Amino acid sequence: MLTILGNQTSKFCDGVSRRGFLKIGALSMGATSLSLADVFRAEAAGGVSSRHKSVINIFLGGGPPHQDMWEIKTEAPVEIRGEFSPISTKVPGIQIGEVFPRIASMMDKCVVVRSVVGAQGGHDAFQATSGWEPQSMAALGGRPSIGAALSKLQGPVDPSVPPFVGLADRTQHVPWSDCGRPGFLGAAFGAFKPDGQGMDNMKLNCVSLERLADRRKLLSCFDQMRSEIDSTGAMRGVDTFGEQALDVLTSSKLLDALDLSKEDPRVRERYGDGKPFRFQYDGAPTVNEHLLLARRLVEAGVRCVTLSYGRWDSHGDNFNLVRDHGTKLDQGFTALIEDLDLRGMLKDVTVIAWGEFGRTPRINNGAGRDHWPQVSCALMAGGGMRTGQAIGSTNRLGEYANDRPVHFQEIFATLYHNLGIDPATTTIVDPTGRPQYLTERAVMRELI
Repeated sequence: MLTILGNQTSKFCDGVSRRGFLKIGALSMGATSLSLADVFRAEAAGGVSSRHKSVINIFLGGGPPHQDMWEIKTEAPVEIRGEFSPISTKVPGIQIGEVFPRIASMMDKCVVVRSVVGAQGGHDAFQATSGWEPQSMAALGGRPSIGAALSKLQGPVDPSVPPFVGLADRTQHVPWSDCGRPGFLGAAFGAFKPDGQGMDNMKLNCVSLERLADRRKLLSCFDQMRSEIDSTGAMRGVDTFGEQALDVLTSSKLLDALDLSKEDPRVRERYGDGKPFRFQYDGAPTVNEHLLLARRLVEAGVRCVTLSYGRWDSHGDNFNLVRDHGTKLDQGFTALIEDLDLRGMLKDVTVIAWGEFGRTPRINNGAGRDHWPQVSCALMAGGGMRTGQAIGSTNRLGEYANDRPVHFQEIFATLYHNLGIDPATTTIVDPTGRPQYLTERAVMRELI
């Protein structure tokens, strides 16, 4: 924790103390607290891209039921088919589930992938944030998420805005709120989390910017905080990165992006708030405002925003859960796409909504569906892709990919391509000095 002493004769903002002070803690970066100076030093190795492309990764934690969303099984027997009917979309020949009428109305701007394969069956976000199996390179810290990789490869667009932000509220089942791990890159490349302690660190409570005019004294305080973390002395040149840390703390850009009170009320109304939060249990709430925050953050310069939306683990009462979560996602997702499009950002921002696996074809005795790693689904938009498509399909019972199975890594290769990174040639050096490719599979040619 960093303490900056004020004038001995000044009073605290509430008048209680005559000794003014400011405490700025280390920002929350994944599971480890690091000073901003350390973070910026690590990010500098990745360089800064001249183009700003972004990804918004909406994790539907728990495993959404593919056969109740994007590919209704009208010819399946009653114990498999479910309660929903298909509806036509703006694209002739493509039908989706009835709880998504707004998405249907803008299907020309979307892509549904009905045949996602490669799920390992873990009840976590790892594959949906990295594309890799959790055990891959686990001995070296694991594979980095796409947000961490972007932080390394491209660095910040703006020194005062982190390149990787995680909006996932902490869930009782903690793996569902994993916004993407830094893996073998180290905690400095993890996501900035603006909730809780991290958000408190962004507030210069009771201290005006004028009181921070003496930057050199402030930087000496950063040196003291840094020395507690970097006891080995491996990092040098703190002045440059301390300056960047101060830029974040004194800039209004990130704070403005996180302040929804500055958004047009009509825009906020289009997104909705996702309330009341139902079927949450040990998972995430359906916070539609996080989708709006994601747009504001990428507009401010963030390269990757991840969030956890809803709790889709529908072992019981599956159809009412889908009606609740699906209707709210329908509103928030379409508001986001419309918003990005109106602002001229849609071709530069890729949006994806998906979970860790699908759900069983057969409905259980509790009117629910259980875990089904064999096949799952994804909804995509933006990023300059060839939209207005439904890619792949499952067999009549929704058991497995019938044609065009799409692996998690193919989707990630496409995300990297949309971000201006060639996954076929780009590598990141691991701690042993070996270059590691971002994915082992090719880009989805249907989309580029």
